[in-house]
Parts: sequence; C-alpha cells; structure tokens
Amino acid sequence: MRREMQEILPGLFLGPYSSAMKSKLPILQKHGITHVICIRQNIEANFIKPNFQELFRYLVLDIADNPVENIIRFFPTTKEFIDGSLQTGGKVLVHGNAGISRSAALVIAYIMETFGVKYRDAFTYVQERRFCINPNAGFVHQLQEYEAIYLAKLTIQMMSPLQLERSLSVPPGTTGEKFLLFCVTTLSFPKDS
Repeated sequence: MRREMQEILPGLFLGPYSSAMKSKLPILQKHGITHVICIRQNIEANFIKPNFQELFRYLVLDIADNPVENIIRFFPTTKEFIDGSLQTGGKVLVHGNAGISRSAALVIAYIMETFGVKYRDAFTYVQERRFCINPNAGFVHQLQEYEAIYLAKLTIQMMSPLQLERSLSVPPGTTGEKFLLFCVTTLSFPKDS
C-alpha cells in the first residue's frame, strides 16, 4: 500500500514517486489521472521528474523535506492547481519521493482550506486513506499555524464590506489585496509561551 497511490478525495490521489514512474502509466490512465503535482528538491531532480509531460499537466514544486522549509508558501498554488483540475473533470496525483511528508502536508492543507476543517481532522482523514503519512515536525507546525490564516480568510469572504469596515475599523473602500495587507499589518497573534 505504501508504494501505491490512494484516492483521498474523489479525483485527488496521494502517493509516492513510484506510482508515477514510466512503468505505472497504465495504472495512471486506468484511474483517469490528468494532472500531477511533482514535489522534489534540486538534488532529487535527476530521479524524481515528470515522466509524461505530453500526457499530463504538471506542477513541479521545489520543496525540501526539511523542518525549516517554508511549505506554507506553496499552499495557494497547490490549491489553485488541484481546484482547476477537479473543476474541469480531471484527476490529480500529488507525489513526492515517498508520499509521506511533503506531498501529505500539501494534501492536508488542501483539505483544511477546502472544507474549513482543523489540522488534526484533516490529518486523520488523510491518514485513514494513506496510513503511512507523517509530515515532518516543521510542516506540522506550519499546518497548525495555517488554521488561523485560512479560517480568517473564510470569515472575511463571508462578511460584507460594511461588516468588515465596522468590525476592523478598515478605511472605507479598502478591498482585495489592500485589505489583506491591512489585516496582516494590524492584527497581532499571540506568541507561544
């Protein structure tokens, strides 16, 4: 099971690089894969690579499986790529080398934001489908921090501009990126003790 991909959500698969190798093309086609997120760092580029660029649409991300790696910066791009695929009837495979840490963290973040669930619930959901996932400690910490970010974003999206202005004393007419910048520069988060 560890060497195969698993379907986490309808159309969203998580697995190791071995599930995306040239010998696995019939299995990828059988599952209807149309898009692949290939996660690797520079030193892995010679053996973890897009094998079917003429058949699938690829997103290649340079991410080290290192606790100090900033993985949050990849969450929006990953979500946009997965959403784009699923909305057009496609199916996505997300893989790193082993399908345990980097790729699992991205899939967990996708589920957290898409369904508005907390890290622990998203982790449990993914682990029930791919038992071997184990994001490194730095990724886990970033996923836990991400809860506040996407939950604030969801709250903002549901509020009317007038409610926003009243609740945060936002200058009238502040929208979009200006609003997000306002929030980031004016909100403070408690530090860990």
